[in-house]
Amino acid sequence: MTVKPLKIGMLGAGTVGAGVYEILAGRINNPHRSIIVTKIAVRDTSKPREFNILSHTTITSDVNSILDDDEIELVVEVMGGVGVAKDFVIGALKRGKSVVTANKALIAENLTEIENLVHEMGGRVKFGFEAAVCGGIPIISVLQNCYNGDVINEIMGICNGTTNYMLGKMENGAEYSDVLAEAQSLGFAEADPTADVEGHDVRAKIAILARLAFGTTVPVESVPCTGITQISPIDFSYAKSMSCTIKLIGCARRLSQYGEYDGALSVYVTPMLVPNSHLLASASGAGNAVAVSSANLGITSYTGAGAGRFPTANSVVADICRVSSSLISSPFPRSSAIELDFDFISDFYIRISFQDSIGIIRRLGELAEKHEINISSVMQSKIHLTDCVVITEESKVDRVLAMCEDIAREDWVRCKPLCMPLLQDL
Repeated sequence: MTVKPLKIGMLGAGTVGAGVYEILAGRINNPHRSIIVTKIAVRDTSKPREFNILSHTTITSDVNSILDDDEIELVVEVMGGVGVAKDFVIGALKRGKSVVTANKALIAENLTEIENLVHEMGGRVKFGFEAAVCGGIPIISVLQNCYNGDVINEIMGICNGTTNYMLGKMENGAEYSDVLAEAQSLGFAEADPTADVEGHDVRAKIAILARLAFGTTVPVESVPCTGITQISPIDFSYAKSMSCTIKLIGCARRLSQYGEYDGALSVYVTPMLVPNSHLLASASGAGNAVAVSSANLGITSYTGAGAGRFPTANSVVADICRVSSSLISSPFPRSSAIELDFDFISDFYIRISFQDSIGIIRRLGELAEKHEINISSVMQSKIHLTDCVVITEESKVDRVLAMCEDIAREDWVRCKPLCMPLLQDL
């Protein structure tokens, strides 16, 4: 019996879309069922494409021509954004078409609606989103399938290649503004880099990972989020003296009670001082890395390309193949009602820029005492005489941030202090 080919409609033909099409056109090895892209919807049909369009593929600007085509069983969304893309994804699911998407913002903001719709369709549709987090690293399918007999305590990762590239350059002495311009010229950062440098991209991704790991839906806008715009080479100088580097990390972990990880779930995005011996410290360039701590496996790590045409496209195509062979998992297999608590505990690094004045250290001690924070050490570089660093002992983040607000009000302070958690070594 001849199996009909899986016909696909695709929204978007940019960097990732081009990669998906090229793989499907000539590099795919899928023994279950042949796969054909019959239609691609784009904004401008006259725009030259970076890939060879085969005769069986029609380029159109009419999204509905894909949604209304009964022969198309699967739609692939690689356009991005949450406007047209959301209408396309929701519309496809309602019409009984399976969906594969790389759109982390769309998923994070509409996770419950998507999950409910897939459930309502009673198994008639599949939903794949491997490419939405960490590009070419297959972390989504790992969390869906490989921890069913385990209990995850923590998941954290470097999930944005642009900021990882920028921080690597800054570690070698480059200024933030210079390295941002370089990242934009290389195509790593957009003309408006806000989503990357303010941590919003990582925030969407860690919200997705938190749901997969813990079964709890985390409202993405509620996740505390700090980007990299305040970091300077000075911070890397101090980090080096502590045998650390600095990484932008998304983290989701159960807070411990009575020695067990059975407390509330804390989710956040922030730059961290990472010991050089930690596995996350080794992620270089635009690479990504994810570490998972669980009861049975201890620490496991997943590293690789976090972006790029073919790494991300490979994850999209992997989902397409799973749909074609009916092997794709339930999109969100875990469900729980773990309480959320964003007031996590850590040691903290606080850099304070000041004008020379008498009694600064004494005043810092007073403010720490006011907020019930113990200071572990105070450092000042011989090179950077107008900055000092306070290292705290373990404290709740809300207390530390409140202390930083009080410090910023002092007459001798030049700008708001920079505050970063210290990541504990493995």
